[in-house]
Amino acid sequence: MVLMFLADGFEETEAIAPLDMLRRANANVKTISISDSLSVKGAHGISVCADLVISDIKNETPEMIILPGGMPGTKNLNMCEPLKKLLTSTYENGGYVCAICAAPMVLGGLGLLKGKKATCFPGFEEHLLEAVVTNKKVVRDGKIITACGMGVAIEFGAELVAALKGKLEAERIIKAIQKD
Repeated sequence: MVLMFLADGFEETEAIAPLDMLRRANANVKTISISDSLSVKGAHGISVCADLVISDIKNETPEMIILPGGMPGTKNLNMCEPLKKLLTSTYENGGYVCAICAAPMVLGGLGLLKGKKATCFPGFEEHLLEAVVTNKKVVRDGKIITACGMGVAIEFGAELVAALKGKLEAERIIKAIQKD
């Protein structure tokens, strides 16, 4: 299972574009609100209804966790202890941990980026503790996938699909959405 965590103040495009691409690739992906409400309000006033709330997650070992950025969404994610524990256990058990924009700071704060290549929204590099910071748009280093921001949400989504379903499936999705 793939879990995308949403917090009030998330960057809407960074969540919806990759989510759409993963669902087009038939990935079993669920959106998770970090609060006790399914309704989550984005940074630009767009509210979405999550599939589950974080308290619904019991003894899960997801294949992948995705964190969209945005402010104050990233700060809210970073204050969520159950999420941080799940990120650490997912990574330690061989799952992917993925974040875009400011959200890679959550991974950095947990020490998950140590020695790994990573990227983020310009100005948040200091939070990528012990990472090899790059200026690339999307970076995959082992089981860590990071991206620099909303403008590369499609590329980020394609990398997530490639990690789970292979490069050919990611290319198929890109071709399909360019025709739509």
